[in-house]
Amino acid sequence: MTGPVTSTWAGRRRRSTAAGVQPSPVPPAHPAADADLTWRERLREDLDTAARRDPAARSRAELVLAYPGLHAVWVHRFSHRLWRRGGRLPARVVSHLARAATGVEIHPGATIGRRFFVDHGMGVVIGETAVVGDDVMMYHGVTLGGRSLQGGKRHPTVGDGVTFGAGARVLGAVSIGAGAQVGANAVVVRDVPAGAVVVGVPGRVVERAPAAAAEDDVDPAIWI
Repeated sequence: MTGPVTSTWAGRRRRSTAAGVQPSPVPPAHPAADADLTWRERLREDLDTAARRDPAARSRAELVLAYPGLHAVWVHRFSHRLWRRGGRLPARVVSHLARAATGVEIHPGATIGRRFFVDHGMGVVIGETAVVGDDVMMYHGVTLGGRSLQGGKRHPTVGDGVTFGAGARVLGAVSIGAGAQVGANAVVVRDVPAGAVVVGVPGRVVERAPAAAAEDDVDPAIWI
């Protein structure tokens, strides 16, 4: 992200005349996600990110053809665009098909930053009002979920450079600070400061991430 993560919502909720329900508000566009990149530049950036994050990747062809986490992100960009333009039902159908194909469920209303990488992919769920910064990495089974049945902002806001271990759950409209590490199977229901390492159920801060962790891609499970 080019600025601090924010949960401010633009616009007002509108009542649906067809269904008699109030749809959730559309969040402001992510400044980095809307950067002036061509689709080729964005594709190259995604592939470079995956190659850097996953030492098992052997070629770009393998990344394009056999990485469901990349496929899920690519489809989300399309469904998110539909969502913001008012095509709510088509956007949900597209995201549903992506879920069936990849095992990754990203609501089309969620806002995702650049260089977002989901390793393995299966079981990841990102809710409608979630906001995810740049350079965020998730392992399988991660949930950015809600704790309220009310409309409005109810999912997490994630800063830049955050890593989520396998099975981590972050619930509610909490904020995860930039550079934080959320350990495998941790359950987070409170704000996490920047650079913190969080483990356990409920999640607790055990230490600040070492400075080297900001430079090297380290599995957060190393701190458990």
